[in-house]
Amino acid sequence: MAKDTHPADGTRGRRRAAVLGAALGGCALVAASTTPAAAHPGGHGRDTAYVALGDSYTSGPGIPAQVDANCARSDHNYPSLVAAQRQVTAFTDVSCAGATTAEMWQAQGTNKPQLDAVHRDTDLVTLQIGGNDVGFGPVIATCARLAAQDPTGNPCERSYRAAGYDQLTFAIARTAPKVDRVLRDVHARAPHARVVVVGYPDLLPDDGTGCFPQVPFAQGDFSYLRDTEKRLNLMLRLVAAVNRAEYVDTYGPTVGHDMCKSPADRWIEPLQPASPAAPAHPNAKGEQAMAQAVLDRLDEHRRRG
Repeated sequence: MAKDTHPADGTRGRRRAAVLGAALGGCALVAASTTPAAAHPGGHGRDTAYVALGDSYTSGPGIPAQVDANCARSDHNYPSLVAAQRQVTAFTDVSCAGATTAEMWQAQGTNKPQLDAVHRDTDLVTLQIGGNDVGFGPVIATCARLAAQDPTGNPCERSYRAAGYDQLTFAIARTAPKVDRVLRDVHARAPHARVVVVGYPDLLPDDGTGCFPQVPFAQGDFSYLRDTEKRLNLMLRLVAAVNRAEYVDTYGPTVGHDMCKSPADRWIEPLQPASPAAPAHPNAKGEQAMAQAVLDRLDEHRRRG
């Protein structure tokens, strides 16, 4: 990773290296000892200029009404719900399906580089990114394909560990400095903004049980993929902490509403959705749940007061 050029003392640089080192080490159970970063003072009032950055979990593909075909962006995704509830005076949602950290600095079809939306007068920024850097879509396709070979085993896990190490844990580790760079650039562009990193919701049963064929993964791979998502969220929490950003847990509030649940109870659609949403993505209820988690975090300072 390039040398940190942020105008900070050596202590901050060593803290960044230590936390990113924890992520690069496989996201060991250091979250319990991580002290939440202090929030920026900006963005606490209702006169907030709010910018939403992110991938398809942010944009809400398939959820009515779709207002941007290029990015599969819904006007009922969680940023839109947060903006409406907070009664912000300026709202810019540049989230885009398929986005990686690279799209923070480069165009994605008709969507300009996402960070171009962040300015010095921005008060609030939410960021949900990293899943596509790890390879979310290909992982699902690979695990579904391998399930037929050993439906009661863990063929996907064995495949990703065939090289002698867990390739997905390594991919998460490689994504950590990328998210770190995004957050540093956000702070540089909007030094007074409140910056919130949003984690990913619970996709599969938290107890590790499966639901083949509704979700076509081998029985033993459900717990492996669950743990992989938890490592991704832990990495995001750690990188947020070292960058003076806040972290919103959307996994905990969505446990029990994963894609294995009945249509009435699930907030994440399976690979063949029954409600308007992309496969393996939040439906409207899922976006509402993430919006509430973000709102709860934004309102914490009021409850403390």
